[in-house]
Order: sequence, then structure tokens, then C-alpha cells
Amino acid sequence: MRHRLITLLLLFCATLACSCDPVEQGPSKAPEDITLSADELVFTTSEAGSLPITVTAPSKPVLSGIPDWASVTDGAFTDYKTTFMVNVTDNPSYAERSAFITVQVQGLSKAYFKLTQCGSDFWDPGLPDNDAVKRMQELGLGWNLGNQLDAYSARSGGGYSIPDETVWGNPRATQQTFDKVKSYGFTSVRIPVTWLGSIGPAPDYKIYAKWMARVTEVVEYAHSAGLQVIINTHHDENHGDDHWLNLKDAPGDAALNTRIKEEITAVWTQIANNFKDCGDWLMFEGFNELNDGGWGWSADFRKDPTRQCNVLNEWQQVFVDAVRATGGNNSTRWLGISTYAANPEYEKYLVFPKDPAGRLMLSVHCYDPSDYTIGDAQYSDWGHTGQRDKKATWGDEDHIQSVFKNLYDKYIAKGIPVYLGEYGCSMRNKADSRSWSFYLYYLEYVSKAARTYAIPAFIWDNGGNEGWGKEHHCYINHGTGEFTSTSREPVQTILKGWCTNDELYTLQSVYDSAPIIK
Repeated sequence: MRHRLITLLLLFCATLACSCDPVEQGPSKAPEDITLSADELVFTTSEAGSLPITVTAPSKPVLSGIPDWASVTDGAFTDYKTTFMVNVTDNPSYAERSAFITVQVQGLSKAYFKLTQCGSDFWDPGLPDNDAVKRMQELGLGWNLGNQLDAYSARSGGGYSIPDETVWGNPRATQQTFDKVKSYGFTSVRIPVTWLGSIGPAPDYKIYAKWMARVTEVVEYAHSAGLQVIINTHHDENHGDDHWLNLKDAPGDAALNTRIKEEITAVWTQIANNFKDCGDWLMFEGFNELNDGGWGWSADFRKDPTRQCNVLNEWQQVFVDAVRATGGNNSTRWLGISTYAANPEYEKYLVFPKDPAGRLMLSVHCYDPSDYTIGDAQYSDWGHTGQRDKKATWGDEDHIQSVFKNLYDKYIAKGIPVYLGEYGCSMRNKADSRSWSFYLYYLEYVSKAARTYAIPAFIWDNGGNEGWGKEHHCYINHGTGEFTSTSREPVQTILKGWCTNDELYTLQSVYDSAPIIK
């Protein structure tokens, strides 16, 4: 009996040993080299701040070469990983500053990462001291999680389309996605969201809880990474299919227009209530690129642009009223108001909604000239040095300046913020040096022009597969946050255009450095 009892005890102990936590079973295999979570940490404002970097190594690493304007907060060495918090002080100079930090483990080759901080904005006496410029400094340079929560597929058996995060070729977004985006130097993210097909029937128009939960989860990823966030209604516009924001027919159908406004109220009331407790780091953008499907070229629009634009103005007011009525932080939350088709030249038809909080921003997009940036022709050249037969017939640097200057003079100088919710250019083949050079020049010039005219800018990234062609805007893997095989240089070019605050680096100096290819 005693022997049997001892045997049972031994078996019980063995069972406990097998079921213990994996961490207690011994460490994983030690890495043979040093790897870093980022090659560069970029602080895109002159203000003090902190960013993390994780080092994987066989033993606790040591950091050196830290400049006097920075410090490092040590982290625990766990499972061969150490996360250091890199801190910087305020940069009082207008000049960008940088340093290379050395990471060392005894017996291994050294690793390095670059630390960069933008200069102060206050050196430029041309910018007014108003809400528009302050908001520009807060939003800074942004990135779009495009073709993600705005992707949709047809419901099996027909009927309404439904949101589907991965149907357009992207993996599910993760916390790592946004941590990486932040580490590259972006300060904001725009998360386009399609709600069609996840909205129940009238009169409640209840948004499906599962979809709202996923949108909330992704927004929290971005917030946890330290990013400012914009969400909207995206692809809900009607272009002759089942989408419910039907700007084509609403002007001539009063009953339809009334139903749409009721749905706008219901949808935005639910979104606003869901995010009511979020601080000013979250912004709502009522609509995306609302138009009748002709993008400003349909016969109906060309005949009388005000007919559709007046209805859009009504919808913008309904959006603002719905959000403000929910109270809490939504009483003063910044709201984005888009022009027709998000075209900056159609701001002349926009009537800004009445807002008791006075916290509205104009939202526009810039893909000019579209037959270079997203068109089928895929011209190789852009700008004043481009060859006439290799570039579009419009949309050179003078056009970009004219559009941005109008936005600055009419809105920003008067204290009304403006942001480029989307801009960019379809990626070119890096093996074609001519096309690649003009592509990088376009990105740099537009980024620098946006910064010059105090317009926060969000680069469009639709993820997807590697390659190039029409509407190929793939910079960052949406599931991991890693660069694609050719995107590091374009992203660094965008950051250069936005972040560099050197009095010798101006829009004119960028213009003067345009590619010259014979």
C-alpha cells in the first residue's frame, strides 16, 4: 500500500512538471546576432518625447553614443529581448538634429540605429499663431491604413456588400503594425472604415456589434502606439451599386434625401457614442470622396455643380449635429469636413457647417496630376524638368503650389485647419532609374509643399502585393509594419520633405534639385 502511494505521488509530480508554464521549462534558443526593431527612430516634432526600440541579443545589450539631448531608460532582459525607451528633450533650434546610437554585446559585431528629431517650427515667421497651425503641429505627417477596414466583398447570394478586412489582399492589422509606423516617424494615422452591409434596417440602422468591436480594436492599436487617429465613413458612397450615400439621386428625390440623412444621424450617433470617452487624439471625418461616380466629370455635375454640392452641405451639417448631440468629449472633438470628391478645387462649393465648438477641419486629397499618380498612362516624368512627351499635360509644381496656397490663404491663415487626408503617387519600378527618380521627386516636393503651407498630410498606403502599376501605393506591410522590398527609400523621402527644418532646405531648393535626365 505504501509503495503504491509513493508511486501515485511520483506520477502526480510528473504530471505537474509536464503541465507547467512553458516559460518555466527553460529559455528559448539564444540568438546568434543582434537584431533591432527599427533602424531609425524619428521624432517628427521639436517637443520632448519618448519612443521604444527593442533589441534581441544573446545577452543584455549596452547602448552608447547617446547625445546630450537624449537619454535612454533601461528595460528588463526577458527571453533575449530588451526594450529601451529613448527620450529626447525639446529642440529649440530650427535645424533637425540626429545621432547614431551604438548597440553592443560582448563578442558580437556592433549594431546601430539612427536617432532623429525635427527642428522647431517657430523659426518660420510666415506662419500665423492660430488654431490651424497648432493643429498642423499636432497631426504632423500621417499614414493611411488603406484597403483594410474599408475593404468589402459581395454578400453570398447577392444583396448588400459587407466589410471584409482581408478581402483586398491585406493581412489583419496588428499592434505591431502601428508601433512600427510610429517608429518610422509618422505622428498620425487615418483609418478608413466602410460601414455598408454592417448597418441594420431602418429606423434604428444599428451597426453590427462585431464590426464595431473590430474597428474599436484597431483604433486602440493606433492610440497605444502614440498616434493621432482619424476614422470616417469610406466607400459608403453610391457609385451605381448598393452603397447607401447616394449623392447621384438624392438631389432629385426628397424622400430619398430624407432617408439618407436619417441614416447619417443614426450611424454617426452610434460611432460617436462608441468613442465618446476618447480624447482629442481621435478625430471623426464625416465622409470620404462623396460624388456621383463621375468624380466631377459627369454631365449632371458639369451642368450645375451646386445641385449635388448643396445636398452634400446638408449632409455635412447632419454629421456635425449628430456628433455634437452625443456630448462628452464629442462636444469639442475635431471633425473633418470633406469637399465634393475630396477635390481641393471644389472647396468653392462647400458651405462649412455651423458648429458650436468651432472645431472643424477642411479635408481634401491630392493626387494631381491624376494621370501621372494613378492613371493608366503611367508617365515616367513629372515636373518642370520632365520631358514633354513623358509627362502629363498639367499638374506640375506651379499647380501644386497654387492649390496649396489657395487653401492656406482662404482657410489656414484665417484659423481654419486643413489636412490632406490622402496624397501620393503609384509606385514605379525601381529598376527604371528615370521613372524612379521622378517618382521620389514628386513625393518629396508635395510633402515639402504641404509642410510649407502648414497642411498635415497623410500618405495613401493600400498595402497589397509587391510590384508597381496603377494605384500601387504599397509602403508598409499592414500585418507586421515592415517595409516592402522597395519602400524604405520612398518613406525616407516623404519624411525628409516633411521633417527637415533647415533654412537652406526650402520648397525652392527641392524644386532646384529636380531630376535632369537626358
